[in-house]
Amino acid sequence: MERIHIYHTNDLHSHFENWPRISAYLRAKKKEKIQLNEPCFLFDLGDACDRVHPLTEATNGQANVTLLNEVHYDAVTIGNNEGIGSSKTELNQLYDEANFNVILSNVLDKKTAAYPKFTQPFDILQTETGHKIGLFALTAPFPTSYEPIGWKVKEADDVIPDMLELLTPLVDTVILLSHLGILEDREIAEKYPMIKVILGSHTHHLLPEGERVRNTLLAAAGKFGRYVGHVTLDVEGTRLVSAQATVTKTSQMPAVDREEELIKGYEQLGHQLLNEQEIAFVPKDLSVSWQKNSDLVEIGLEALKDYAKTDVAIVNAGLFMQPISKGIVTNDELHQILPHPIRVMRCTLSGKELIRLMYEMNKNHLFLRNFPIKGMGFRGEIFGEICYSGIQLDEKTGEVTWQDEQIKVEEMYTFATVDHFLYIPFFPTIELKGKNEVLFPYFIRNVLGQYLQKEFPIRH
Repeated sequence: MERIHIYHTNDLHSHFENWPRISAYLRAKKKEKIQLNEPCFLFDLGDACDRVHPLTEATNGQANVTLLNEVHYDAVTIGNNEGIGSSKTELNQLYDEANFNVILSNVLDKKTAAYPKFTQPFDILQTETGHKIGLFALTAPFPTSYEPIGWKVKEADDVIPDMLELLTPLVDTVILLSHLGILEDREIAEKYPMIKVILGSHTHHLLPEGERVRNTLLAAAGKFGRYVGHVTLDVEGTRLVSAQATVTKTSQMPAVDREEELIKGYEQLGHQLLNEQEIAFVPKDLSVSWQKNSDLVEIGLEALKDYAKTDVAIVNAGLFMQPISKGIVTNDELHQILPHPIRVMRCTLSGKELIRLMYEMNKNHLFLRNFPIKGMGFRGEIFGEICYSGIQLDEKTGEVTWQDEQIKVEEMYTFATVDHFLYIPFFPTIELKGKNEVLFPYFIRNVLGQYLQKEFPIRH
């Protein structure tokens, strides 16, 4: 009987405060198992990067890869934060210095239809006794996000049969590295019992003792590096005898020397690098209020219109986390003002639907003005007032005007907003009736930065 150990991490989201312990723990476990002559493999399941952290933002995620290198993972896959939080060039360069394999089976280059140069669709790992493990990996397919960047992303069912046909004759145990979410993982386990273990992520679910679906063990370690997962496989020759899953809480792992110093150092370095990137010279303070329109929100609306090439823009004041002070504006300041991975979106509606949308916004705005909201990309505190440029609703008459002219119900109108408005439940007209185009690759902070650079260039 041979015991194989698999340690797995997922959805770290640049929570570097947990990294020193995770790194030390994984290295110690690998060393310990090798000394016991027990095979040990380390996997990460994606969303290791998150641009909310200044060091990730400043290095386009390459600092995260440097940290992952400490552990010598056997394989990682990508999450949506790496896949659609990066431009095509950034993602192609992200793993240049990686000392591990990147496994990814359902993303192809849109132009060449080939797998990206930094990935391989599967891998085969072999223990000393000869037991072969076949690995493949799937990331959450968001075609409306991947395609504009230059990738073609496939659904799980379009990939799994081919992977199993390829791997099953060559290996003894098939493992899926999944960045699909718990519901997808359960469905896959029901449909494809040849997959013996699914290491899961994306929906941040925690399975302290795993979950069994038919012949398959599902394992998952929550989010933000709060836990590390451990799967043990007992095998006899080519046969998998049993599979068990547990997790270890990171806060209960041994503390690391200079831990606080290390964690602070990641943040300080990020701020330092971003501060070196000067963007514009603003001639006056730009104030911000979450409860009403303000100087910075006005500039933000103009930036949206300029980038989306529209005459009208709508945005929520709560996006803007702090004002801009007179003087040099750096990327560090922009990152703190707009930490959200939110993009600009063009929405096209008929005049009739646009009037309906304005009524929805007017109905909800007092509630949303102080409404705390998290998720769907929003990293602020409250939604804030809905602010407009180029469109207006007269509350007394109920009339909606577009650039001071009455809206014609049959005509089509295109305005700029943010993709967040598509995902929240308050403005159903956008999702149900809008022709929506999310603009890639820039986040809203980059869009504001480009506008400030153009309007207020630094004069040397």
